[in-house]
Amino acid sequence: MSFSFAPDGVDPAVVPSRTTHRGDRMPALGVGTFGSDHVDPQDMAAAVRDALAAGYRHIDCARVYKNEAEIGVVLNEVLSSGLLIREDLWITGKLWNDMHGPGEVLVSLAETLRDLRLDYVDLFLIHWPVPNHHPPGVDIYARDEDSRSYIHEEFMSVWRQMERVADAGLARHIGTSNMTVPKMKLLLRDCRVKPAVNEMELHPHFQQPEFFDLCNANGIIPVGYSPLGSPNRPERDTTPEDTVVMDDPVVLRIANAHGIHPASVCLKWAVQRGQVPIPMSTKRKNLLSNLKAIVEDPLTDEEMTALAAVDRNGRLIKGHVFLWPGAVSWEDLWDVGGEITR
Repeated sequence: MSFSFAPDGVDPAVVPSRTTHRGDRMPALGVGTFGSDHVDPQDMAAAVRDALAAGYRHIDCARVYKNEAEIGVVLNEVLSSGLLIREDLWITGKLWNDMHGPGEVLVSLAETLRDLRLDYVDLFLIHWPVPNHHPPGVDIYARDEDSRSYIHEEFMSVWRQMERVADAGLARHIGTSNMTVPKMKLLLRDCRVKPAVNEMELHPHFQQPEFFDLCNANGIIPVGYSPLGSPNRPERDTTPEDTVVMDDPVVLRIANAHGIHPASVCLKWAVQRGQVPIPMSTKRKNLLSNLKAIVEDPLTDEEMTALAAVDRNGRLIKGHVFLWPGAVSWEDLWDVGGEITR
């Protein structure tokens, strides 16, 4: 099957973008590819193909999702068609927690580049700031026997490797994910190359205003995962107090006023606020709807103000499995007291 653009797609030229601190443009909506626990790699690759045909140019990948090789086949097909060139795309990769050792950043990135069939990624992130990892499909009580709390010196040794792959041009930008305010402040104090991006949970019920403002004040683009409230998140990340973002009365009222799905409201809010949402879907209809949402019929100032008021500080992705011996709860991972939890 040869690649072609969808006749009902969106012109990428009208999709908003964010400018990195080195002057490159990141499309303000991406396609998340997290599906390692519930989506077949071939299905995720097909969704990437559909997304590129519909007008997306930003694909958010990760080593741990175990679908980079399948996505690489699609990227190679698309670029070989001649309809797109490498510079048209923004491709993100991530370093998994089991590759934080000496020399392992380059090894991991080389494997990602091999599987994605690329010479460089536009962005390479440290997926989590701790080296704790786990086998696929574990429950919330699983613990890496070598897990430990955040140690800044260890994190900086990983960041120095990230800086070197950026120096070598293998990653045009480097960044962080699942950080906290105190951890980010230490990184900004000690880094030579500052992060271009911080990927973090962001949706109307979890707006992280302090962290959001810290990123913007330092020229760090906030990329928001779970922008729709992560309805398909792993069971281990659900708790009784969780709220459903797309059932929020304000979200529903605005959706009704515009005649759109609540998901479109969440994405409009995210892009107009200044973050880069990366929703995941394998359905072409939803991919196209998400993209059209951010280029048509913007929310009013009053609607944006109303959505700002629905923040419930409701984190949905808890990260229980990344805890360490002695940690009391998942909140320890996120430094909720304003200081790094040991």
